[in-house]
Amino acid sequence: MKILIIQQKMIGDVLTSSILFEALKNKYPNSELHFLINSHTFPVVENNPFIDEYVFFTPEIEKSKSQLLNFVKSIRKNKYDVVIDVYSKLSSNLISLFSKAKTKISYQKKFRTFIYNHNIKREKHNNNTTGLEITNRLSLLKPLEIDTQSIKPKIYLTEIEIEAAKQLLKKKNIDVSKSLFMISVLGSTENKTYPLPYMAKIIDKIVKETNGQILFNYIPSQYTEAKTVYNFCETETKKHIYFDVFGKSLREFLAITKNCTALIGNEGGAINMAKALDIPTFSIFSPWINKEGWNMFEDAKNNVSVHLKDIKPELYKNEILRKTKNRVHLFYEEFLPIYITPMLESYLKNL
Repeated sequence: MKILIIQQKMIGDVLTSSILFEALKNKYPNSELHFLINSHTFPVVENNPFIDEYVFFTPEIEKSKSQLLNFVKSIRKNKYDVVIDVYSKLSSNLISLFSKAKTKISYQKKFRTFIYNHNIKREKHNNNTTGLEITNRLSLLKPLEIDTQSIKPKIYLTEIEIEAAKQLLKKKNIDVSKSLFMISVLGSTENKTYPLPYMAKIIDKIVKETNGQILFNYIPSQYTEAKTVYNFCETETKKHIYFDVFGKSLREFLAITKNCTALIGNEGGAINMAKALDIPTFSIFSPWINKEGWNMFEDAKNNVSVHLKDIKPELYKNEILRKTKNRVHLFYEEFLPIYITPMLESYLKNL
């Protein structure tokens, strides 16, 4: 059986969807499994032993109708028996439609159900610690007679990568035998970023409680914002921050994170990657994001998260969560560090 799974766009989504391969290989060990992803997300699934082949959806294909058409034709030639469209947007709908696969599975969406043999309704609530996004992905496997309740996403680093990161840290005068915290100082977008002065207060608290060493997770284009957080920190805290030590590639970031005590900060891809590396996390959700969807594998000890709705539910009275997106700055203003630091202090003591 030859199966194509489609999950374009975000790193966190690609990592989460990778659980489907483990479930499929466990049920059908002789199946041939291909993963269609955007090329920039490959590092989080590299070396995954359950994935047989990668199909890359490049920026060139995305921008050109002719290249997209040729890409769809190449998919058709592969003669897949099953296509599982996790992404479920226009491009993946076209790929699924013309794939010639006898079995096509996706989520239930208006005006697109004719494309798929199986249209799976998304669950809106979850009663376990697995996380709603995990639950909904695994539900896509039910037409293939796979009823798995929980699989944790995993990132597969080599010992060489981990050791190289450790040596890099040592060269930068970081003591890897002591507490080392990776801080997700910025979200993927402004409306997913905890206010910079507030984040500085969180970092001050970490240093005060642990006397630990601090790394910032940012990319070169985010230098100004990351430096702003640094400048907001107290003078004593700045002595503990190794601002210029960061991964120059996604794999290097992952290997550095693997050497950390915990990853703390804005909820997003970095948090999900740390969990997949079995590194403890403390995440701060954006006020407009559904915590129930992405608070995966939380145990009130190693993986903990906080949402404004937990602290001030009255702000959400008669509010639809996603509609707060356009006014998120007003909600962030209410999300003061003093509401987070007691939880953070307790978390740090349990590490």
